[in-house]
Order: sequence, then structure tokens, then C-alpha cells
Amino acid sequence: MADYIPDNLFLQDALTGLAQPQPEIPSKYLYDELGSMLFEAICVTPEYYVTRTDLEILDRHLPDISACIGPRAHVIEFGSGAGVKTSHLLASLEQPAAYTPIEISAAALEASAAHLQRQFPALRIQPLAADYTQPIAPADLDICTDCQTRVVYFPGSTIGNFTLDQARHFLRRIQAIISAFLPEIRGGLLIGIDLLKPLEVLLPAYADPAGVTAAFNKNLLARMNRELGSDFVLSQWSHAARFNSEHQRVEMHMVSERTQQVQLGGQTFSFAAGDSIHTENSHKYSLRGFSEMAARAGLKLEQHWTDANGWFATCYFVPQEPN
Repeated sequence: MADYIPDNLFLQDALTGLAQPQPEIPSKYLYDELGSMLFEAICVTPEYYVTRTDLEILDRHLPDISACIGPRAHVIEFGSGAGVKTSHLLASLEQPAAYTPIEISAAALEASAAHLQRQFPALRIQPLAADYTQPIAPADLDICTDCQTRVVYFPGSTIGNFTLDQARHFLRRIQAIISAFLPEIRGGLLIGIDLLKPLEVLLPAYADPAGVTAAFNKNLLARMNRELGSDFVLSQWSHAARFNSEHQRVEMHMVSERTQQVQLGGQTFSFAAGDSIHTENSHKYSLRGFSEMAARAGLKLEQHWTDANGWFATCYFVPQEPN
């Protein structure tokens, strides 16, 4: 058993989460180096429509998206991952001025930034290793002296991982970042949202037959064993994806297959067979509902694009003008 480390935020979050009536671990801890690699593998599974539809929208509508953003843009990407979609976007922009990828996984951040720098050698790229779910001061992102637009890019459906309250607070923080230098520098938010759709499409995307998503989810328990000294017996836990109709979200859980106890940080947590640890949400939105939530955060929908099936939307928001 590892020693208790009072200032270890991961440990504190894990202890707090496991003590809840419905045990939970914040989803950001899914993304260590191995977790980030597994997520990239999920993105190319046949069942995971999100990446394909997001790229379809980019490929079909890049001229319109580029026109919305305009020339000399400073693109700030939250949760940059491997940067596949980012390269499509940057290639379409007129003289992009700078790119700031923000990623909690330092290894993934370094790899994607280096890859994009080779693709765009003239572009100023300044990575920021940070937890983008926490406040980031606009001054920390002020790396571009000659940009005309500051755009936060949040592709995929990552906004769906937040609770509704978290999403509202997050959108307010983005509004502050893109409004900080108005009117000298225009601001915008280019964001992906996963739209409501039939369960026969939704659920396989989070429980693929090949077991990639299961490995991604179980890696969280393995990470806790490695880094926090817990003693999860991985073979006694299984992955489950469930749709919560009340909250309109897919939930990922790790389910205990037997009665057992887990030690963590000097504490004991008991699980009966069928008990679960809630590890991630993926909320699904209507375009109207999301736009109304963004409006309450001071953002106005300027334009949106969808894939051919209407499963996914990419939206461009701008700061609302003060009344």
C-alpha cells in the first residue's frame, strides 16, 4: 500500500468520489498516457460515430467554418489529444497566427504539438499542460500579438462529459477567455455537441464488441493501483454503458462482479456484486437546448453545421453584445 499523500489531488478526488452513495471518479483521470492512447483507439472503432461525424462536418464545411473564424486566428484547443481534427482546421484557415493546445496528459500534449509543428513549421505553437476543467487565466493564453481572432476549439463531444452545472460554468469561463481582448481581437468558440439519437446507435459507441472502451475504462482502476496504491482486482470488475433517460446521457461504469473490499489511502471501501463506480458521462443535447444554455453564459450561436445523419453538430458561438 502506498503512503497517504495529503496533497495528491488524484488521491483526494478518488477518496471523495468513492465515499459517495454512488461511487464515482472524475472522468479526467481516465486520460493518463495509456488512457489517451486507448481513447484514440476508440475513435477509430466502427461503432464510435463521434470522430467520423465530426471529421465529416469539417471536411464538408471547412470553407464556411474558416470564413466564420477569419484570418490571423489564434486557435486555443482544450483537450487536444492527437490533434487529427486540428490539422484539418489549421490547414483550412487563412494565415493562422498561433496555436495553443491544452491537455492534462503531458506526454500526449508533447507528441501532438511536435507532430503539428512538423506539419505547420511557420505556425507559433505553445503547448500548455493544464487541467482545462479548472480556471485558466486569459493572460496565460496571450501569446499572439498580431492575431485578429481568439478562437477556443473544443471538438468531439467532450462538453458532454460535464454535468449540466459544470457545462454552464465551463461555457462562462470560455466566454471570459474569448472576450478578454474585445474589441481589438474578436472572439469565438468552435465546439462539437453530440445530438440525441436512437439507443441502438448510442450504446454500441460506448461498449464496442472488441472491448477497446472496456480496456479504456478499466485502465482507470489499473492507474489507481499504479499511482495511488489501491488494490483493485481488475478481473473482478467489468465495463458497462448505460443510458440515463432522466439526464439524457450515456454513463460509463465499472461494475463489481462479486462482494469485495478495496483499500485506498488507508481507507476501506466495500462493494456488493452489481455495485458500480461511475467513471464518465456523455450528455446528448438538442441544438436548441445547448444554444439556450450557451446564451445564459453570454454566448450567441452564429452558425452551425451537422453531418448527413443529423447525429452531431459543430457550432460557432460568439460573445453576446452587452445590452
